[in-house]
Amino acid sequence: MAYTVTLDREACDGIFACLVRDDRFVEAEDGLAGIESTDGETDRRPGDADGDDRLTVTFEDELIEDAREAATACPVDAIEVSSADGGKA
Repeated sequence: MAYTVTLDREACDGIFACLVRDDRFVEAEDGLAGIESTDGETDRRPGDADGDDRLTVTFEDELIEDAREAATACPVDAIEVSSADGGKA
């Protein structure tokens, strides 16, 4: 199943509850969370002109439950998991 994980870095407080639930979340150099893509690189996509700073990575694997747990554990609701076609995953 293909799904997308979006991390709102503006909302992130660096609490890192996500890191212990999904190994693809990493601590970035700026002290906030990041997401590692399947090739081991952190996917950093610049925000839009309004200052929106979101990281979005699409995965096609069996780890969606880990991503959901990371999203649920985030105390500031900075993580969203959706199906790759935009619906709810």
